[in-house]
Amino acid sequence: MSELERRRFKRVQAPVLSRPLGAALVEDRRAVGDISLGGVRVYTDDEHEKGEHLELELFLPDGNTVTLDTLIVWIDPLPDAKPAKYEVGLRFVDVGAEDLKRIEKVLAEP
Repeated sequence: MSELERRRFKRVQAPVLSRPLGAALVEDRRAVGDISLGGVRVYTDDEHEKGEHLELELFLPDGNTVTLDTLIVWIDPLPDAKPAKYEVGLRFVDVGAEDLKRIEKVLAEP
């Protein structure tokens, strides 16, 4: 993905947590690196492949959750495994209108 495509949407730091869908433990939640209307940067210890689909649950500051189908567009190993082994760029796929509004609200908050 080109740098232009990666920066198509404004990215912000927001108090959003994420976890792969199906990971039931509270400890599986991790802060996201940044989020935009087009995708999210997350941290994981799990190995994934570029092009892989990943169902992700986002925990928004207002207490709502959003479950999304995402596509892995890049993966970078992190030195010293901090805050995880990998940093992963995810693009949202087929986001519902209501879910998009919830994410947009988070992006608009100061």
